[in-house]
Amino acid sequence: MSRRSANLRRDESGSILPLTVFYGFLALVLVLLVVAATSLYLERKRLFALADGAALVGAESFELSSVESTASGTRPRLRSPDVAAAVTGYVSGPAGARFESLQVLRAETVDGRSATVQLAAYWRPPVVSLLVPEGFRIEVTAVARSVFG
Repeated sequence: MSRRSANLRRDESGSILPLTVFYGFLALVLVLLVVAATSLYLERKRLFALADGAALVGAESFELSSVESTASGTRPRLRSPDVAAAVTGYVSGPAGARFESLQVLRAETVDGRSATVQLAAYWRPPVVSLLVPEGFRIEVTAVARSVFG
């Protein structure tokens, strides 16, 4: 009996299967996490590009009659209602249709020369799993200054 038990201890057949299953599961979890993180990064970049474009539209929403001559040059004067209207029109177009629950949180001018835009949207991962949430809200802020040259 001792010889048989010694042979059984040396026999390693079937011991690689649990390791293979474990490492396969670990690889799958890592792939899902990387896919979710990449998706979140790209969605935030897309939302920031939309906010940047909206801020640029808001910064260019001045009337020619609101251009002032100052000691440092000619400067346009922005008004918050004009900035908000231009941003809302831009975001409600085709560029904003790709986002889920897109909201304009802030579209205003603080100093009369630059437009500040803050947008929020809801992100959902491509594959929902136990380790990745169903999604959450992301926010970005962009500022653009109008220059009249």
